[in-house]
Amino acid sequence: MARALLASFADSLSLRDPDAPLNPRQLRIEILSGLTVALALVPEAVAFAFVAGVEPLVGLYAAFIVGIITAVFGGRPGMISGATGALAVVMVSLVALHGVEYLFATVVLMGLIQIFVGIMRWGKFIRLVPHPVMLGFVNGLAIVIFLAQLGQFQVPGSAEGGGHGMANGEWLSGAPMYLMLGLVALTMAIIWVMPKITMAVPAPLAGIGIVAAIVIGFGLDVPLVGDLASIEGGLPPFHIPMVPLTWETFEIILPYALILAAIGLIESLLTLNLVGEMTGKRGGASQECLAQGAANTVTGFFGGMGGCAMIGQSMINVKSGGRTRIAGIAAALFLLAFILFASGLIEQIPLAALVGVMFMVVIGTFAWNSLRILRKVPRTDAFVTILVTIVTVATDLATAVVVGVIVSALAYAWSNATRIHAIKRESRTEAGAQVYEIQGPLFFGSADGFMEIFDIDNDPDVVIVDFAGSRVADQSALQAIEALAQKYVDAGKVIQLRHLSRDCHELLSKAGHLMVDSDDDPDYALAVDYSVKTGIIGGH
Repeated sequence: MARALLASFADSLSLRDPDAPLNPRQLRIEILSGLTVALALVPEAVAFAFVAGVEPLVGLYAAFIVGIITAVFGGRPGMISGATGALAVVMVSLVALHGVEYLFATVVLMGLIQIFVGIMRWGKFIRLVPHPVMLGFVNGLAIVIFLAQLGQFQVPGSAEGGGHGMANGEWLSGAPMYLMLGLVALTMAIIWVMPKITMAVPAPLAGIGIVAAIVIGFGLDVPLVGDLASIEGGLPPFHIPMVPLTWETFEIILPYALILAAIGLIESLLTLNLVGEMTGKRGGASQECLAQGAANTVTGFFGGMGGCAMIGQSMINVKSGGRTRIAGIAAALFLLAFILFASGLIEQIPLAALVGVMFMVVIGTFAWNSLRILRKVPRTDAFVTILVTIVTVATDLATAVVVGVIVSALAYAWSNATRIHAIKRESRTEAGAQVYEIQGPLFFGSADGFMEIFDIDNDPDVVIVDFAGSRVADQSALQAIEALAQKYVDAGKVIQLRHLSRDCHELLSKAGHLMVDSDDDPDYALAVDYSVKTGIIGGH
């Protein structure tokens, strides 16, 4: 396993997707796409830092470190990772109760947990997420992204002592609001029209550049990136979390680390699948877990708040033409360059331009076709899609996905539980014997229904239960067979089990219910007779 993981990492160091030819034109697209993503990352990272209750640079450093490590080693070229709101809302209570140093320690432990998940290859279980859950995930996330932008339509406030802060809750009104809305609409229009004119420059970058030029050229008084916070700073410093190395500290940070690791991996793996669907290529789930874990472990030692995949920025990258690892690396390096050298320039970008870009992401992310097919799909699937959407908006993505998977699993179990039935007929080979041809899976949900099929009192002395159209799935099924056999024993009758598949055969044998020796067929034990009087079971 270790050799396979090392080989996977070695392959990931190739910066390009083998199916995306890296010619000068594609290289320009990748770099410009990275620049567009970096511009969109700035206000997001700052806003999420405020949500978590930490300094803006803590969010920016996380966006840079997590972004560049996952870009190089991640499971899918084209994905963008950084500080996210889903993690920030969990971190805020930890920071408030114990301080930022405990956050850094938690991020390190979070990363180690994610590395462990990757080593164990548990990322493959993301395939158990049903399509209705995916639809609810993208729809809910689109709504969350939309709601997150509404804060930019508020009057910038001031934080105590620092001169920077989030909006103070007062909405823009009158001319400032109309100007903000107009610039947002202009940005969206440019992004929509630009691909029809030229593909030389990513449409989102063109929208940001043109609107910024208008605002600066005409001296328009609109909210700017600099109104959120200053992004000026130095290189991320190496910093060992200043927490006592005690069991008490571990007990404090472990619950937060587990929750953050789960949320980060679920959001990252779902984004991995979504990007894979858009680009027509599937990514490595376990490799993504390893990359996310390594990124967060390193981030915790460099004063960052941790992060995971960002579906909004990933959509910007993919739709701007980013198909290789170069785009993600460029985005991280541009972000670092903004912090080190170009903070003054970036702080002049109007928030309206970035809001317009994110609104176009919302439009592109929301699965509009899901509204049309809700009446056509099974009611359970429609319910799951709506439920996951609502829970995503009300709580967080991880909770929504878990709820959706559980509801889908219960619905599937109930559907299969009601499918079990039997076709009754007389045996063609044994005179006077009654045959029950079982149809549908036999498992915990259908065990009661299975028992209700049989008419023990009125059946003849020999009963044949044919499982050719069924499958024995679990211990509940084994117990149901045992209980049925006992009832026929008590009635003084003989029951025979036939056409058990090989895996069912093994289940029954391992459980000690059957002593089977049948070599008649490599795929099926053609007949297994349970002699209720002697307790001997044999193959025919």
